[in-house]
Amino acid sequence: MARQSPPKTLLAKSVYPGRSPLTLAQHCADTEQAARTLFAPGSRWGENFCRFFRVDDVARFLLNLRVAALFHDLGKANEDFQRAVTEPSSPRQTLRHEHLSALVLCLPEVRTWLAQNPSLDLDAIIAAVLSHHLKAANEGEHGWGQPHGKTALALFFAHSDVADIFERVRAVADLPAPPLPLNYDRWSDNPPWDAALRRGMRAATAMRRTLRRDRERRDYRRLGLVLAVKAGVIAADSVASAMVRTGRDIRDWINEVAHAKDLTDSKLNEDIVKKRCDNLAAKSGKGFTFHRFQERTAELGPRALLIAGCGSGKTLAAWRWAMRQVAEHRLGHVLFLYPTRGTATEGFRDYVSWAPESEAALHHGTAAYELDGMDKNPNESMAGKRFAPDESAQRLFALGLWPRRYFSATVDQFLSFLAHRYESLCLLPLLADSAVILDEVHSYDRVMFEGLKTFLTHFDVPVLCMTATLPPDRKRQLKACGLRVYPTTEDRRELQDLDRAEHHPRYRLHAVETPTQAFDHAVAAARAGARVLCVVNTVARCQSLAARLQRAVNTDEIRVLIYHSRYRLCDRQDRHTEAVEAFRPRGQQKSEEGGVICVATQVCEMSLDLDADVLITELAPVPSLVQRLGRANRHLAHGNDFRADVYLYSPEQDAPYQRQELDATRRFLDAVDVRDGKAPVLSQYTLGEALEQHTLREPDARDRTAFVTSGYYAIPTDFRDIDQINVTCVLDRDIAIINTKWHEGGARQRGNKRLLDDILPGFEVSVPRKFASEVGRPTWLPRYIQLAPADRYCQFLGFLVKGDLP
Repeated sequence: MARQSPPKTLLAKSVYPGRSPLTLAQHCADTEQAARTLFAPGSRWGENFCRFFRVDDVARFLLNLRVAALFHDLGKANEDFQRAVTEPSSPRQTLRHEHLSALVLCLPEVRTWLAQNPSLDLDAIIAAVLSHHLKAANEGEHGWGQPHGKTALALFFAHSDVADIFERVRAVADLPAPPLPLNYDRWSDNPPWDAALRRGMRAATAMRRTLRRDRERRDYRRLGLVLAVKAGVIAADSVASAMVRTGRDIRDWINEVAHAKDLTDSKLNEDIVKKRCDNLAAKSGKGFTFHRFQERTAELGPRALLIAGCGSGKTLAAWRWAMRQVAEHRLGHVLFLYPTRGTATEGFRDYVSWAPESEAALHHGTAAYELDGMDKNPNESMAGKRFAPDESAQRLFALGLWPRRYFSATVDQFLSFLAHRYESLCLLPLLADSAVILDEVHSYDRVMFEGLKTFLTHFDVPVLCMTATLPPDRKRQLKACGLRVYPTTEDRRELQDLDRAEHHPRYRLHAVETPTQAFDHAVAAARAGARVLCVVNTVARCQSLAARLQRAVNTDEIRVLIYHSRYRLCDRQDRHTEAVEAFRPRGQQKSEEGGVICVATQVCEMSLDLDADVLITELAPVPSLVQRLGRANRHLAHGNDFRADVYLYSPEQDAPYQRQELDATRRFLDAVDVRDGKAPVLSQYTLGEALEQHTLREPDARDRTAFVTSGYYAIPTDFRDIDQINVTCVLDRDIAIINTKWHEGGARQRGNKRLLDDILPGFEVSVPRKFASEVGRPTWLPRYIQLAPADRYCQFLGFLVKGDLP
């Protein structure tokens, strides 16, 4: 291979019109400056970031972070990368630049030089450099040092920009003169690079074993340092890159955003809590007073598990807890994290939206679409506000959320850093600076629950988990993770208000033998003017039942509604609004009151705040059944003497549940004599006892918290137990509509896909994989989206998964 002449200037990014070229040396220096400023000693973000990772030597962390930041893009000094940033259609690069950066750190002369400062943890630095783009593994497509195409690559390590980077490292780490020049003008799988790779792979294996032994001994000090440096480089690199895009000064932006004033309890109360309480008082026509259990929740300390019945006021208790945390700790944010987009949207609408628009955020996969809908039909808390990020914030991507104070988000957006999700990693400094409330933790699948335990074990941040129900095994595990369970039996002695609410007899249970009998009960109750919620376990049965009800009743007399997960988002919003409005407490509905039947799947267990008079449901596991009952007689709107009639029947098939789960529910029904023809009256407390006695212990899930266990490496995994059966699609007939809207916005001509990203969510629908197709799919659609046949879709029933449209 002929010697390649180095370019006069080594670039770190592509050159864009109207923007000065960014040199490699400057970008590395910018990243180091961002790291130094973000986590400055004595700053709130610096202290909280180190506390989050359980790092006790702040100076050592910052030293290693700064060195890693300077080295992180050193490998861009190669022929392929420099061609890629100057030529629009350059071929795939032979070797990833971060892989090459890490190999340089494994050269004997470089390791020996760095080892002269004993405060440098070379493994932590190499791991951060190698993995900062989350495409590093010990084998496979992203195997460290695995070439693509060519077997040799011209290097420019003798360049003055490389010397400048080494000199900056020397000054930061107080080292002697660096081993320059690096007289390596090409990479190949021959010496010295093959030996460097073997050395690095051995070091990676040794560190992973060491950290695993440390975890078994519950010694997290070195692991905390390694993870903090890895996450810190990603954050600093994202800031340095974002400032180039926006033309902002790094220090000015960080000081404005990361080093803003501490959040105080009085500000949190004024921004959200007081406004929400006043709103509740106005709706009820009574003065507002906190319940004793809500006041006591605030006193639980920084790690707690709150278990209280549906409709008892847990959410306000959580906001009271957050007020205490920001009063006792230097924090800048409150995160309310939910398991679903629907619950996060409702949490934003009910609470977070009371805050000033510049400080409140709804954050999940379709948040922009949801916010646009709220802007068009604002409630009292949102009047005159616009919560969608402006163009400047959008250009910052995840960093645009850093200035916000209050969040209602899905848990994935913040905790999927455990699965090496990039956006979540960029939000880690914000997470470390927050009081965190995790709602509905009973609904986490096994993979998510394992992630929650890892989060609680390895990272130190104020956390309140809460739910209405929790199987005893999960409660035990969370208690072992350091959460204080509240209330205990002893606590309840002074919580008469909570005790009365949970012991109040809310339900009269009936067993029915067949779905036909359940159908008849639903129609009869609706004709008598009741609001009836029917819950079935599959979308197919939900659609079939709703269609049958529509045919059987006079829809002028009785409204039939339906709610499940297989709608285009624009239609799902309509179905959601219809159901919530129809089941508001009596007297609060906008439309005339009358008989209504809503047929729903298990998505109603959390996503809908309903208050049904009658509940008819297929058998489900006890935790799900308890949640379904929480949708009936929720607000005691009929007075203390009213009991919601609940009719239970066995489904035609056990799926999607296991036979053992439903058998446990049948044992519960036998225990309360439902199956002997009686109609026992139950309370939320009785249901909680049933949960304790009749819930099966779930098997342990495979640990997917790759961020904690990967050592040198980083490959994104799944935060949830992903359902591989379903695919995100758009209907084939909607392609023309989407394309027209995109053209109307003028974005396609500019090659700008931001408008497309705003348009698509409203048309997306989840369908079984067997209905998805690539045929006719335009290339401008994102790769994860396929096409689904529109002849299987209607606005009322959604995407039909069985049979034909009626």
